[in-house]
Amino acid sequence: MNIQRLREIREDKDLKQSDVARALGIKQQQYSEYEIGKRLIPINYLYDLAIFYDTSIDYLIGKTDVSKPYPKSILENKR
Repeated sequence: MNIQRLREIREDKDLKQSDVARALGIKQQQYSEYEIGKRLIPINYLYDLAIFYDTSIDYLIGKTDVSKPYPKSILENKR
């Protein structure tokens, strides 16, 4: 996983690790360990980060360089 991207996007938004940790409801130390690759990030936190940063999980983990979030599914809108 491209851990570097987590730090880059946070710094681009002028946020501290503690700001992001607070948004996730976790301690700064825990988030720091995700950012440096010491711990794997649970999928629910990746989802929350994608929403927080208005991007996609694929962008966060380095699978794409397109930072725009994916459009909502047509099926999802019918629920």
